[in-house]
Amino acid sequence: MIRTNTVKLSVIKAMAFRQKLASGGSGITIIRPDYSQPGIASISTKTGEVIPTKNCNRKMFPDEAFAEAMELTRGMPYKNQRKVKVDGRIFEEETETEEIVKEEVFIDSKEYQKIIDKYSDKNGRLSYDLMNKDFIKFAKTSDVVAQMVSEKKSAASIRNYVISSKLRSITGNRQLGSKELKKIVELLDEVSPKGVYKELNSEIRKLLNAGKRK
Repeated sequence: MIRTNTVKLSVIKAMAFRQKLASGGSGITIIRPDYSQPGIASISTKTGEVIPTKNCNRKMFPDEAFAEAMELTRGMPYKNQRKVKVDGRIFEEETETEEIVKEEVFIDSKEYQKIIDKYSDKNGRLSYDLMNKDFIKFAKTSDVVAQMVSEKKSAASIRNYVISSKLRSITGNRQLGSKELKKIVELLDEVSPKGVYKELNSEIRKLLNAGKRK
């Protein structure tokens, strides 16, 4: 899966976009008009730091460029596409980058796009704020969640129920399994999936604490 949305960098004269890595997580690709090879880096799922590949020319693609690219492309949707056109150049997955950017389709793109459409702001960027507000509203009004709270279920199990119920409802696919749902969450925030639902987690803890006082 490649993020076809490209951004223009100011640190260096170049364009950049994100790619989903075959090994999991996300990668940054930077293309310069004056250099034949792209600069590629993975993003650590533990620290969120950019890790350039061993053959990446660090003079042509400094840390500042990767940092800017990561920030500008945050929240952009993925789409199945093997080629990306940047400044008139066609970038395609080739031998040098095969291992790190090999196309791997985790979920049906139409299903993922429905989620992006649902939670995109007026500028077309994925809004975690909109997502959390909608999920929190569901958690507060769900009879199943209320029952889980009364039964003192774990915060993790309640969160998983809320997320899975909402994503299945939005995509219209009630057959989405736990593996598919996990991959959707990873696509929504490849650096720290749990960080996407910070506000939701906080609200669930409040619900559980309120249930303990009753």
